[in-house]
Amino acid sequence: MATLVNNYIFKALDAYPYDLEETVEALNYALSYDDKNSMALLLSGRIQAEILKDYEKAKSIYQEALAENVNAIEIYPHYIHTLLCNEDLEEAKRLIDFALTVKGSDKAVLYVAKANLFEQKKKYKKALAILKKARIHTYNNDYLYCIEREEERIKGKIPKKKKEKSKKCKKKKKK
Repeated sequence: MATLVNNYIFKALDAYPYDLEETVEALNYALSYDDKNSMALLLSGRIQAEILKDYEKAKSIYQEALAENVNAIEIYPHYIHTLLCNEDLEEAKRLIDFALTVKGSDKAVLYVAKANLFEQKKKYKKALAILKKARIHTYNNDYLYCIEREEERIKGKIPKKKKEKSKKCKKKKKK
């Protein structure tokens, strides 16, 4: 039966997000065979969060999936993203801190999520410091490039110091 469940999960994953009808149909079959399958629950949560924007429903599905398998490392990034979108910042912080302790979790992705959390709190310098940790845990060039783009975006949000503006004004007045 596990093979049958996996076949339906593969079909759902293959169809997501381009063919939602096929995704949901395959997902429903998978969940009918095993309603506690963490991968099927993950995809169900993603549909709720990413497509339907029902963050509360997605949160409950992710919680159910993690209750079944706390080591399902593929769930954490999506669950954290949902929490950030729903502005559940303290809950996101706790989940990130826990996920960083789970063996095999993608630390770079989790640190980027933590940086996004601080960015939402408008703590830009702290976000940049966290991105340095993400760099340390990055093991491919593509994701390193993504981190660099995150850094550029956050640096662009840091307000310029007023002293610089006043110096420019004084120089203009002297001329």
